[in-house]
Amino acid sequence: MFTLTRSEHNPILSPLKTHPWEAAAAFNGCPIIKGTETHLVYRAMSEPQLLKEPHIRMSVVGHAVSKDGLHYEDRKILIQPDTDFDRYGCEDPRITKIDDTYYIFYTALGGFPFAAENIKVAVALSTDLKTIQEKHLVTPFNAKAMALFPDKINGKLGALITVNPDSSVADICYAEFDKPEDMWSKEYWDEWWKNIESHKIHIRRLPTDHLEIGAPPLKTDKGWLVVYSHIQRYGHSDVTFGIETLLLDLKNPRQIIGRTKGPFMVPDTYYENTGMVPHITFPSGALIRDEKLEVYYGAADTHCAVATIPLDNLLRSITDERRAHIKRFPGNPIIAPRPGMLWESDGTINPAAIDLGDKTHIVYRAVAAGNYSTFGYASSSDGFSIDERLDKPIYFPRADFENRGCEDPRLMVVEGRLYMTYTGYDGSTPRVAISSISTDDFLKKKWSGWSMPEAITPPGVVNKDAAILPEPVKGKYMIFHRVHESICADFVSSLDFTKERVNQCIEIIAPRRGMWDGGKVGISSPPVKTKDGWLMLYHGVSWSTTYRVGAILLDLEDPTIVIARTAIPLFEPEEEYERKGLVPNVVFPCGMVVRGGTAYIYYGGGDSVIGVATIKMSALLDMMRT
Repeated sequence: MFTLTRSEHNPILSPLKTHPWEAAAAFNGCPIIKGTETHLVYRAMSEPQLLKEPHIRMSVVGHAVSKDGLHYEDRKILIQPDTDFDRYGCEDPRITKIDDTYYIFYTALGGFPFAAENIKVAVALSTDLKTIQEKHLVTPFNAKAMALFPDKINGKLGALITVNPDSSVADICYAEFDKPEDMWSKEYWDEWWKNIESHKIHIRRLPTDHLEIGAPPLKTDKGWLVVYSHIQRYGHSDVTFGIETLLLDLKNPRQIIGRTKGPFMVPDTYYENTGMVPHITFPSGALIRDEKLEVYYGAADTHCAVATIPLDNLLRSITDERRAHIKRFPGNPIIAPRPGMLWESDGTINPAAIDLGDKTHIVYRAVAAGNYSTFGYASSSDGFSIDERLDKPIYFPRADFENRGCEDPRLMVVEGRLYMTYTGYDGSTPRVAISSISTDDFLKKKWSGWSMPEAITPPGVVNKDAAILPEPVKGKYMIFHRVHESICADFVSSLDFTKERVNQCIEIIAPRRGMWDGGKVGISSPPVKTKDGWLMLYHGVSWSTTYRVGAILLDLEDPTIVIARTAIPLFEPEEEYERKGLVPNVVFPCGMVVRGGTAYIYYGGGDSVIGVATIKMSALLDMMRT
């Protein structure tokens, strides 16, 4: 698991009206370090050429320099259309230095109207990043986004290239050269093409996916790290431009040894959603600096932007090392429906958990026939084995707004009293409900001590997944809840809900369209206070209706501020009891208990049974590092 942080300085490069050659756009930048400076080559686009035919926006390759890697100056044209093969534009450069030469590959537009037969890869060579000594047409076929490996592989030059991006299904391929001149040799490419299938790196998940190389490969101890573009539903109105990574074998780059399972970044901010072509994040360069991966990308085909990821966390997440952190109890499921217990015959799921009196107390949703839910009780001394489990519900519907069931509880102690938030369902609209009990009555199992339930969200509005922040914020209580697809919050002056109601949605996080949590998000466990912030697990639902678990870290002083959010899931359905059940492919926690530096996560699996997984809090917080 890892986090991704967009730079607060974004966009780091935007169009300049005072530079006609980049008045419309300055995007898809690729960086390289030269001495103490970061040099950025990027695609610069003019406004339409109204006095020339055709009236197109002409692209050139610009060059800028930064002393801090964020603020760029001295913007100039480095590569411009001046040959037959790039007369209609030079686009999307990738730069690599080999020996004393900078190789800048770019997309060359050699004809108009633009079509596959006139969109190819070219390369410009420079020794100083001020002048171009040579330019060559590289591919005789339709291709884009060629990127050279920075070190030789088995004594040869290696490159990745996107083949057929404009004519059929695009593929990312590997090419190897004995000498630089082979890179622009038609004879080499004609021979290479004869064995095109053997050069493909197979990473497409669905036939509708579109692939394109992003950044030149980066060398790490674990393999070649490749940032690339994985575009979902290419050519459709709901297309998603996502950014992903591959890890390739150091000696055989055709072999994938790790990868992200889906995009860790999609368009989310205004500068990614508004521009020449809205809703685009397109990776074009990357650096490893200060133990972080810096991902450079084009935003809305208008700006250059950068985001960072802690490198070690990323590498662990795309290799088998990620499995070492989250550990499922081998005895799972720890709670399942019992024969003869009609009140829980259709499922025992979505458990709340709290540590009181040297025991973990579990309050779980018990589902009877007809999807009618009540709450059952179990307890554990060691956090795994169930010591006690009651034969009757401890809580059941008592009000009209919940006459079809009480669902998905969360437990938290606030100022010495135990509060339970849950979903009250009347058969039409789920609403957030709350009841409370003294901790003494709870420990003595005096269930008559539960207060009368109150619906704390408005009628007619779908609202679920609620929790109370255990400590007041500036004299008020913060209530988390889910309105439709997003996690929201509101503040109330009192926990007397005969007088108070939740009536607004301060958005905390929303779905990230195209990512693992792109369908909807909701709170899992109530927030836990740490030295770094309030840690809260949440569930994310994908377009394929798979339920996974992520985490957010909220500011201690102002918990409406999200400090960090996981880019990939903490854990997801893998075991049979999670992948199969009344609702398949579900892990759904409602409780987390911290004991001795270990977090015990209690969750429903497959909407049928209950399991527990553990992770060290130090490891979990390290994953939240930005």
